[in-house]
Amino acid sequence: MNKKQKNIILIIGFIVALFICYKFAIRNTFEEMDKYNSLTKEIALSKSAPKQLSLLKQKEKYYDSILDKYKLNGSSIQNNLLRTINAFAKQNKLKVVSFLEPHTILKNDLTIKTYVFTLEGDYEDINKLVYLLEQETKFGEIINFHFQKKKNYRSGKNYLEARVLLKSFG
Repeated sequence: MNKKQKNIILIIGFIVALFICYKFAIRNTFEEMDKYNSLTKEIALSKSAPKQLSLLKQKEKYYDSILDKYKLNGSSIQNNLLRTINAFAKQNKLKVVSFLEPHTILKNDLTIKTYVFTLEGDYEDINKLVYLLEQETKFGEIINFHFQKKKNYRSGKNYLEARVLLKSFG
């Protein structure tokens, strides 16, 4: 064997030795290092879990307070709206003449509901109710309300009737 053949055998032996070292030692080291890194991440997450839990509880209390503030408790918006209108009507000498089923429109993955109801009473009281619905309860926005003066022919008295359209997104 000449010197060139010995060098080639030596290089091939070195490459085979590197492959065997990688196969049995280095690859296992990399795998264990990946496991170690994933476990340290899990430990860090588990240490921050109580903090995240307390933040979630605070958020829940905050959202519950918002729902209570705007009178949007558990049931549907329609029920809450009707409840609010009736409560206001009892306090302010208004009469709810009609409350129709909402008209629903689906537009770009957004549901738009329009509620139509008719009230009978004083101009100021109706305006107070409209203000309450739009500004304080956040049921939606009043898109139209139409006043009409009518006469009760039995009693001979005039009264004011308002038809209100309220648009709600959700």
